[in-house]
Amino acid sequence: MSRIGKKPIAVPAGVEVKIEGSNVTVKGPKGTLSREFHSDIAIKLEENHVIVERPSDHRAHRSLHGTTASLIANMVEGVTNGYAKTLELVGVGYRAKQKGSGLELSLGYSHPVNIDAVEGITFEVPSTTQIIVRGIDKEIVGQEAAKIRAHREPEPYKGKGIRYSDERVRRKEGKTGK
Repeated sequence: MSRIGKKPIAVPAGVEVKIEGSNVTVKGPKGTLSREFHSDIAIKLEENHVIVERPSDHRAHRSLHGTTASLIANMVEGVTNGYAKTLELVGVGYRAKQKGSGLELSLGYSHPVNIDAVEGITFEVPSTTQIIVRGIDKEIVGQEAAKIRAHREPEPYKGKGIRYSDERVRRKEGKTGK
């Protein structure tokens, strides 16, 4: 039995969960999220808990069980607290600037890199070398942070680039002479 799948998901006060067949809609103070799940997995709302059950011990059902429960828990967490990823710019001249709802990045290219905010995502620039990506959908927040990081990934020799705040870049030794 999946440890994550068999745990009931607590629904805090102020959050409304609506289950219509295999479609789950979670509405909370930060917004609304909706997602379609596999029809074999049974999702029930009992008191203030969401319970996810699988029909059999078939391999596909076992894999869907924990995944479904985890996704629903992420939806509940997102509409109550939201998610945030912090990125740091390391390198001489690497800067970030808020431009409307999007970002303008100076990353050592001959031109500035402009990034538009996707629906449900907001950018914060507390300092010129820090970007915070916020939203209620964990998947979209992570994807947008990864897209920003992909413009200039950290390199192992000098450590320059865009990195997550908790990321550690393994440094390599440079070339040595004869």
